[in-house]
Amino acid sequence: MAAVAAAMALAAPLPAAAEVKVGVSDWPGWVAWYVAEQKGFFKKHGADVKLVWFANYTDSIAALSSGQLDANSQTWSDTMGPLAKGLPLKTILVNDNSAGNDAVMASPKIKSIKDLKGKSVALEEFSVSHFVLATALAKNGMKPADVKIVNLSAGDAAAAFMAGRVDAAVVWNPWIHTIEQSGKGKSLFTSKDMPGLIPDLLVAQDKAIKAKRKELVGMIKAWFDTVKFIADKPDEAAQIMSKIVSLKPDEYKVFLPGTKFFDAAANKAAMDGKGPQSLVGVAPTISSFLLEHKLIDGKPDAAKGVDASLLAEALK
Repeated sequence: MAAVAAAMALAAPLPAAAEVKVGVSDWPGWVAWYVAEQKGFFKKHGADVKLVWFANYTDSIAALSSGQLDANSQTWSDTMGPLAKGLPLKTILVNDNSAGNDAVMASPKIKSIKDLKGKSVALEEFSVSHFVLATALAKNGMKPADVKIVNLSAGDAAAAFMAGRVDAAVVWNPWIHTIEQSGKGKSLFTSKDMPGLIPDLLVAQDKAIKAKRKELVGMIKAWFDTVKFIADKPDEAAQIMSKIVSLKPDEYKVFLPGTKFFDAAANKAAMDGKGPQSLVGVAPTISSFLLEHKLIDGKPDAAKGVDASLLAEALK
């Protein structure tokens, strides 16, 4: 009987692991999660994390919304659509703000944003690039209708600009760096000029927060170790991150200054909902752009899309 009981115990299914499946795409603030993985920061804080790479960023948003992931690396603007539909998603961490890694690039003969009137501008329509252009134009009393938008992917937009087929392009790194190095263009406006408006986040399913809270809190603690490591050892960090996206470390280091990595203090300010650059504070500007272009159905409740309690727990 003892032998039978032992055999039955061996055959019984093991309890489900608390592993957290987290989507990651090609952006410095998200690729940095591989620093946390490779330097043992997840293990240090008792978080069993499985990073799932998405070559196509939009696929990761769909995977989170459909429940295939516990959490995902995505922008605040791309979280507005699911929130407007009432999906139970919560932002639990701000990885970074774009602070120069998105830019309006123009030929040297174009001296200012106002000089773009009537000119052709290549960009990925309705993406963050479109939002950057709309913000740049609004700050100069203009509208997107004042320019001729040419809808191209970021890589194709950069190529079209460098070939002289368009007057300007809105792209992100590495294309900003490529254009600057070629001498064919310069930035007229960057994400540094719109602080707080391009937050990059860790967004989790509500059910994952309930079932895997310990793992997610551990992830947040690991993130703060990661931010410190990138600041203290940028060369080693670039070496780890560059391998993930098949670049050389020196090429990848170019992206780091344009990424404002968020430490604990910056996260508290972003998540508290009070300041003009907090997630809740910038949400109306972002959602109005999305509504104007019919990119979301209904007005999202930004406050419902933020859960600062895991951050508070991580910082105890």
